[in-house]
Amino acid sequence: MADTKGKSGSAGMKIDSALVRELADMLAETGLTEIEVEDGDRKIRVSRGAVAAAAPAPAMIAAAPAAAPAPAAASAAPAADAAPASHADAVKSPMVGTAYLSGEPGSPPFVSVGDTVKEGDTLLIVEAMKVMNPITAPKAGKVTEILVENAGPVEFDQPLVVIS
Repeated sequence: MADTKGKSGSAGMKIDSALVRELADMLAETGLTEIEVEDGDRKIRVSRGAVAAAAPAPAMIAAAPAAAPAPAAASAAPAADAAPASHADAVKSPMVGTAYLSGEPGSPPFVSVGDTVKEGDTLLIVEAMKVMNPITAPKAGKVTEILVENAGPVEFDQPLVVIS
């Protein structure tokens, strides 16, 4: 981490290393290459696999977590290998993002196991880049499995819901 004192010796921005680590973990979980958060006049950007550009704001921080993506990828690999064989006909995520099973916190889920759906019914929402994308049923049938957790990360082409 960088020294928090400027060249003049006065105290600069305090680096919240726990927040930087949490953002790095989010990068690994979501497969994104960069994430940026802003809190008042403090702005933190964490990226991996890219060279950080000079920041116009003095509060900009760039960190490249070297070890964080590898363990997450290793733990996710077995699940991804098992999914295609057992859930070949599942509705899959068209993007990387966060899955939400209901329209808003505290409301009932769009569908539950055992529900009958019609083609076009909303099954869940995938949030990507602050845009809520409804995932709809491609066919009518019965929901036999929901393969994701509410507010959990999803990858491109990851099985989400099985309709039979």
